[in-house]
Amino acid sequence: MALQATRASPSQAPARLLRSQPGTAALLQAAIDPLVAIGTLGATVAAFGARFDGACLILALLVFAMTFPGSLAREAGAGAGELMLDIVAGWAAIVVLLLLLGWSSRTLDAFDPRVLLAWTFATPAALFAAHRLLPLVLPRLLAAEGLRRSAVIAGANELGRGLAQRLRADPMLGVRFTGYFDDRAPDRISESVLGSISALPDYVRANGIDIIYIALPMASQPRIIKLLEDLRDSTVSIYFVPDIFVFDLIQARVDSIGDLPVVAVCETPFYGFNGLVKRASDLLFAFLILLLISPIMLAIALGVKLSSPGPVLFKQRRYGVDGRKIVVYKFRTMTVAEDGDVVRQATKNDSRVTPFGAFLRRTSLDELPQFVNVLQGRMSVVGPRPHAVAHNELYRKLIRGYMIRHKVRPGITGLAQVNGWRGETDTVEKMQARIEYDLAYLRGWSLLLDLQIILKTVVVVLKKQNAY
Repeated sequence: MALQATRASPSQAPARLLRSQPGTAALLQAAIDPLVAIGTLGATVAAFGARFDGACLILALLVFAMTFPGSLAREAGAGAGELMLDIVAGWAAIVVLLLLLGWSSRTLDAFDPRVLLAWTFATPAALFAAHRLLPLVLPRLLAAEGLRRSAVIAGANELGRGLAQRLRADPMLGVRFTGYFDDRAPDRISESVLGSISALPDYVRANGIDIIYIALPMASQPRIIKLLEDLRDSTVSIYFVPDIFVFDLIQARVDSIGDLPVVAVCETPFYGFNGLVKRASDLLFAFLILLLISPIMLAIALGVKLSSPGPVLFKQRRYGVDGRKIVVYKFRTMTVAEDGDVVRQATKNDSRVTPFGAFLRRTSLDELPQFVNVLQGRMSVVGPRPHAVAHNELYRKLIRGYMIRHKVRPGITGLAQVNGWRGETDTVEKMQARIEYDLAYLRGWSLLLDLQIILKTVVVVLKKQNAY
């Protein structure tokens, strides 16, 4: 989720978060970040003639916990600048956490400051080199060790073609796609096929195929059952790719109620323990930030009051978690306080914006009262940005999946905002792009992702991107 100088392509957002690697390839990719970070720590300790003692061992274990599995993994093919920025942001978040932990436990004195400083700056460079080399080395390593697996897809439909495209695009999956099998007439299939579904078992046995992906529609249940029966005497791995809600799965997982399996296709990422972690981090961040910025907020309140008539705070109804209406606070930046059935978004050179309000909007200082909303439980520090109720009622009818973003608390900043989709959304296409990033955040949430977004938000605010 790299911060970019221009707006990132919204179609790329879900792909950057939805990565799934099978078997050995997954293990190698998950381990690359902790191995590199710990290896760099050991090399730095040796370079300064220090000892890798108990304190270093504890530090190594903490780093392993924070980076495994693949917390800093990047999408194959990412540009060098994008990759480096992602690595620096993720590593900076980890370093900040480690420093806070060391300061609170008073253990920083156990380390040579030169070692910590050198390790802090050397690790991003080592991670960058490792991630650039991994796509070149891993496929060859898997092939040399006989770990690269061959696969066929039953079903040359849209679902099967999408799966094949992903298999071909990422060599680090360790899967070689061989071809399709399909029963439909040739004039109904846009891809060449290796044969009919009934011919698949013999092909698997004759060619040593390792994996079968079944991408047939659920209406084809009799064919699927027969195929599974015909494959009972083989050792091939079989995966079923469901065709229900495939386009927009949110936190999909298999669960059970008693002994009955159920499949979640749309669920909040803050389910169970994750919800406690998210709320605790929100309270901690909001409390610390409000302590630091309270003098600034008092000065801004005075500036708003003296610069134009009207209240200091602008209160607007927004949709919160589960679509419940909440009241969100901002410093007033306009001569009006619209909160009706029709709300006109702020535009560049908007005549309604006061001179002092323009300064607040450019610097995003008008958003500071929302940290109070976080303490109230109405908002999160990171999450989909809340829209006016009038905008929600408009776009929920125009954009598929729009209301899914309300399965979590709205945020002061979000994934869309640090990828260029901040400010006015004057077309359905722009709002669609923002929603795609919001849904990508729901699919791939982690505490580290929240920290990365917070750090990137600082960069966005300093650049004053799309703020007016």
